[in-house]
Amino acid sequence: MRRISLLWKVVRITHAERFAVGYVLLLFLVAVAVWLAEPSITTLADSLWYCFAASTTIGFGDFVAVTWGGRILTVLLALYGIFVVALVPGVMVNYFIEFNKIRYNESLVLFMDQLEHLDTLSKEELREISAKVRNFRRK
Repeated sequence: MRRISLLWKVVRITHAERFAVGYVLLLFLVAVAVWLAEPSITTLADSLWYCFAASTTIGFGDFVAVTWGGRILTVLLALYGIFVVALVPGVMVNYFIEFNKIRYNESLVLFMDQLEHLDTLSKEELREISAKVRNFRRK
């Protein structure tokens, strides 16, 4: 559950949810405009399929924009799609950096707590701390 809340925090900080919602809205708006502008695209479902193929830069070619308006809208949608697809790895990398930072800080706090209470630790716990320090110095 902590990981999901951390991921959501990273999404909020980077405003990635705005881009995702904007992408979906733009996809539907352009699909309606292309459906109205392009004579070869006769249904809204075909227009949605065309816009999806164009925005993901797959471009199957089963539908083609022939009007200037349809072509311009396709270019804008494709550029926005590329931007959104490029945003996902950045958000994921940021998530993993934050997650590792939290894990590091938690282990550091635990280690510092053990150091503060050296007099109450058993010999086995002292050996574990000593091994951790040796491993840290080797790295």
